[in-house]
Amino acid sequence: MTAQNEPAEKRPDTDAVAQPADATPAPESAAPGDPGQGGNTPQDPIAELRAQLQAAQARADEHYDLLLRTRADAENVRRRAQEDVSKAHKFGIESFAESLVPVKDSLEAALAQQDQTAEALRTGVEATLKQLSAAFERNRLMEIAPAVGAKFDPHQHQAISSVPSEHPANTVVQTLQKGYLIADRVLRPALVTVSAGQG
Repeated sequence: MTAQNEPAEKRPDTDAVAQPADATPAPESAAPGDPGQGGNTPQDPIAELRAQLQAAQARADEHYDLLLRTRADAENVRRRAQEDVSKAHKFGIESFAESLVPVKDSLEAALAQQDQTAEALRTGVEATLKQLSAAFERNRLMEIAPAVGAKFDPHQHQAISSVPSEHPANTVVQTLQKGYLIADRVLRPALVTVSAGQG
């Protein structure tokens, strides 16, 4: 037989790398975020965004509920205030009217009496005037009656004329008609004559 028929000589495999028989294969490198590895695991960004959105929505709902309650409270206060104003317009004079009713009763009783003397009539009128003055005082309706020589006050007095007088200028010479105050507000100014000083 020729050399061509002889089996080809076995050549060592140059591509194989000889390894010791007891060598163990190297572990594969763990991919980042592998739950099998230790350390902090980064969260899913979508899940984190959803959690933030839910928290923000909860806060928004809480604030909206607070807004609705505040608006309802404000509406209740406005309605109560409107009712109070309406009642004040209707019944603001109730106390004053209640004080005046006895005065009217006294006047009607005086007129109902027959053949009364002038002295008795005067006594009755004086008693009725006291009732009226007490009613004014209870309801803070005060007189403006400046004395002679008092300084003229344009906020409470109305000068009818200015006359020469021995009193200093711009002082009251005579009160022609009393004025009245309700609390601190002028209901009617007093009509007065004012001194122009010595002529």
